[in-house]
Amino acid sequence: MMVEELKRMKLQFQIIGKSVDLDRAIDTAMQVAHTDLSVLITGESGVGKENIPRIIHANSLRKSKKYIAVNCGAIPEGTVDSELFGHEKGAFTSAVNERNGYFAEANGGTIFLDEVAELPLATQARLLRVLENGEFIKVGSSKVEKTDVRVVAATNVNLENAVEQGRFRQDLYYRLNTIPIRIPPLRERGTDILLLFKKFAMDCSRKYQTPLLELDAQAERMLLSYSWPGNVRQLKNITEQMSIMSPSRVVTESVLKEFLPAQQNNSLVPALAGQHGGTQGNSFENEREILYKILFDLRRDVTDLKSQMNSMVQNSPVQETHTVANPTAQIVASGNLQSSAAQSSSADDYDIQDTEEYIEESLTLAQVEKNMIERALQKYNGRRKEAAAELDISERTLYRKIKDYNLEKEK
Repeated sequence: MMVEELKRMKLQFQIIGKSVDLDRAIDTAMQVAHTDLSVLITGESGVGKENIPRIIHANSLRKSKKYIAVNCGAIPEGTVDSELFGHEKGAFTSAVNERNGYFAEANGGTIFLDEVAELPLATQARLLRVLENGEFIKVGSSKVEKTDVRVVAATNVNLENAVEQGRFRQDLYYRLNTIPIRIPPLRERGTDILLLFKKFAMDCSRKYQTPLLELDAQAERMLLSYSWPGNVRQLKNITEQMSIMSPSRVVTESVLKEFLPAQQNNSLVPALAGQHGGTQGNSFENEREILYKILFDLRRDVTDLKSQMNSMVQNSPVQETHTVANPTAQIVASGNLQSSAAQSSSADDYDIQDTEEYIEESLTLAQVEKNMIERALQKYNGRRKEAAAELDISERTLYRKIKDYNLEKEK
């Protein structure tokens, strides 16, 4: 694609940046726009995946027809088929009238399915039929209807992993992934971070009639070195916060630290995710499993340390090991393992029984996940929307987990 054409696309859709990977994504979208091939857009949450389907539709032969964007993760599981494919009057209790779904409404145009990995397996089968031959059946009907739509899907989930785990149909994955487009995370876009900051700062200045926010050299370096787990969305929020709340119009490193979450709290999971197969397409669920593994590895290390200390105590005179064992017990106690070893210096102190009892407890990832969901539900008195937000998962995923772990029966 010509450089001027690329610039025109960025200007038309307000895309800021000079990243090679970002330009490649836009270029790919432009090349496939005139076809009817399915496109799968991947990338972390907050990178701006929603711009690509708009570029595809605006440069396609369908641009005069409807463009419908659907957030699959926001539709309750019980009504998702009705929303997508429509329903007949009386199909269910609240179906007082016949209704067309999004695929019927978008006939001749383009439909964008965001968070496509959140679709139930039964709905995935219906979607595959639409992609294969353009056919669908309304809920409560036996009549096969036809539609002609261009499907563009997006996800922040690693669909290959989801296929292996049985959460996503393999045939649907390959059908959607005809043309893959990856949107890079903000931390991989270099100086685009500074360009985006200036854009958001100018927008706030015009909107709220405030002096323009600027960065000093140290603040710029800090922005460039930050991991940005929330990507462009996070950068925009922080810029808006500083534009309104910062007393100084020149942002220094110290001012930036007041608004920017601690680096170690936000960069840990992306970094470790890269060590376990890359960051592309990783879901929160996969990142949580990595954290669990870290905790279990730490538990094993503490167990080994205790075993070594007990061995030293058994093979050496008490007076020679007393000064070594006691500080170790203090270290174990400082890890909130509730060891009683650090509270006494007698010979009995070397048998750290309650620490052993805690460390040897066997917990699977499923048990830990179940406990987290139970605590979140208890915290919000069973309100699933707030509990899902606390766990950083969609309401549909939470609903599925509640059924998987039989938590409804335990309430």
